[in-house]
Amino acid sequence: MILYEYPFNERLRTYLRLEQLFRRLGELIPREHPLDHHFALVTIFEIMDVAARADLKSDVLKDIEKHKHQLDSYRGNPSISEAALDAVVAQLECCFTALNNQSGKAGHALTENDWLMSIRSRVGIPGGTCGFDLPAYYAWQHKNATVRQQALEQWASTLAPLAESIYVLLKLLRDSGVPQKVAAERGQFQQNLPQGRTFQLLRLRIDPALELIPEISGNRLIVSVRLMRQNPDGHLQPSSDDAAFELTLCA
Repeated sequence: MILYEYPFNERLRTYLRLEQLFRRLGELIPREHPLDHHFALVTIFEIMDVAARADLKSDVLKDIEKHKHQLDSYRGNPSISEAALDAVVAQLECCFTALNNQSGKAGHALTENDWLMSIRSRVGIPGGTCGFDLPAYYAWQHKNATVRQQALEQWASTLAPLAESIYVLLKLLRDSGVPQKVAAERGQFQQNLPQGRTFQLLRLRIDPALELIPEISGNRLIVSVRLMRQNPDGHLQPSSDDAAFELTLCA
């Protein structure tokens, strides 16, 4: 099954972008080829760019606090394990403390490294990191893979508090949804959203064997899914087939 996710607000779009970047970074650092480590460094710079948004850190801290208060309201409920509740609250508190104690924005400490910033300034230029432009970086790429991995892990550690916070918040959000089987008639599906609830994320699972691509749109009142089929030339055209998929709304 292919899982598609559609965020309903800009804050969640940022969280999902960061999650994708952190996953990529986690895949690239353990590899040994210099090219993999080049793109690991590029990914660190991309994370710094996304995290440079002025209110990101405060948004994450507010969301952690909101989840803590919500979970505390469940105490005393006989259907909820106190031990499991304590574990999640402790994880949230740990994330809050680590992120709150970090001065400045995520990766701010890396901006004081002139060598890294010289690479960052040329990464956006096509071919801008050639050996004749950045000989010191070219030499670094020829060091032992273990040396490069240790350096990347050290630089990535400055982003760890944000990464862990984003991971926990998205996990709690995804766990809040209940999957439902739905059907699109002639490639179209619409559903009115319940009043009084603000959904943040739509998750859609569809069988890849159907060879259908969902185009999702939505707001606080309604969600719409149009199923598309890709032509051999790459263009998408609306499908008129009936199809079933799994839909989850997360608040």
